[in-house]
Amino acid sequence: MASISKLSTCSSSSSYSLSASTLRPPRSSRNPASLLIGFRPISTSNTKLSSSSSKFSLPRNSSVNASLVVRCSSSGNGSPAKRTVLHDLYEKEGQSPWYDNLCRPVTDLLPLIASGVRGVTSNPAIFQKAISSSNAYNDQFRELVQSGKGIEDAYWELVVKDIQDACKLFEPIYDETNAADGYVSVEVSPELADDTQGTVEAAKWLHKVVDRPNVYIKIPATAPCIPSIKQVISQGISVNVTLIFSLARYEAVIDAYLDGLEASGLNDLSRVTSVASFFVSRVDTLIDKLLEKIGTPEALDLRGKAAVAQAALAYKLYQKKFSGPRWDALVKKGAKKQRVLWASTSVKNPAYPDTLYVAPLIGPDTVSTMPDQALQAFIDHGSVSRTIDSNVSEAEGIYSALEKLGIDWSYVGSQLELEGVDAFKKSFDSLLDTLQEKANSLKLVSL
Repeated sequence: MASISKLSTCSSSSSYSLSASTLRPPRSSRNPASLLIGFRPISTSNTKLSSSSSKFSLPRNSSVNASLVVRCSSSGNGSPAKRTVLHDLYEKEGQSPWYDNLCRPVTDLLPLIASGVRGVTSNPAIFQKAISSSNAYNDQFRELVQSGKGIEDAYWELVVKDIQDACKLFEPIYDETNAADGYVSVEVSPELADDTQGTVEAAKWLHKVVDRPNVYIKIPATAPCIPSIKQVISQGISVNVTLIFSLARYEAVIDAYLDGLEASGLNDLSRVTSVASFFVSRVDTLIDKLLEKIGTPEALDLRGKAAVAQAALAYKLYQKKFSGPRWDALVKKGAKKQRVLWASTSVKNPAYPDTLYVAPLIGPDTVSTMPDQALQAFIDHGSVSRTIDSNVSEAEGIYSALEKLGIDWSYVGSQLELEGVDAFKKSFDSLLDTLQEKANSLKLVSL
């Protein structure tokens, strides 16, 4: 059984410095930040999946051994990680496993990189947990506030420091793959989700201040931000488009990427890349609730199948959009496909298999970003084979069956997007409150 060694700690007393002139974001709106996994799930019952032999109803796996638990700032130096199934995932099937977490010391990521992790995603909920539960940020935070920084500006300096340090760790992967992998994602503020130009300015600012080739600026796939994606890509900034919940919105995201590449005017597009973060488990959380309201045997039998089915159709759309004359013309300029990234891969319903949102979504040119639970489970008992397009007809059947039952996919996508943006706004505000509390506990004066 593969295992991840205990992660080492390092001193947080090193000196931190960033130019104040470049750290000030545009004041037209608050500051750049947040979006991705972390909003509260809608409650659902723990009714188990049907025992159908469908590939969308996976057998439940054994529980994960406690030795696999990944905790930031854990004690002990540990030993180098051995080869894991994550290496096979990338080398045999072309899927990049990323880690959905970040905290200090970022050297805690080294054993994970050795275990096969090839990138990192972050969000304000992750930073809130990291900052509020650790003393590793205290020295820098004290210096920032005592030097006259406001709470929100101090937050961005803390975040930028972590993102820069993580980018450095993944830079060898970025270099080895010629800018195809090894990225670290940081998000614009969720308060900009309805602000097209504000999102563009925030993305430009974050890209400038982080100043690392392998940083992804995360932009939400809200309708107002679709034009933002095109504009940011056209300016040569690589983007992680997040909060995608529907096929229609996903197609709009792909088109924004292609439009941006075409509008860039660059002769060499090889360093402008993107991923499209298609959310998975949250879809089942909502649709399961709707199916339980319908209550028929047919409806109940479809619980836990909607998310993976829609994801399979998203991959089919990906294959279609990144082929043909339009794409071929961009490839001649060095363009890379906007890989689909499976996000929200942790299982919310304990009755479901713990690798439900990882194992059926394996395919080339994709990314799976996994929080601790999903990562541990897949390393422990995951298997590697191409599954994402192994039964597209079944996925189409499930998608259609749900529609016939009255499930409105457009409503599902819109509702989840609204809930996601709203929850991340609350998460970001809560994070600032946490920092204010930390300032008070450190007996600092907030400006």
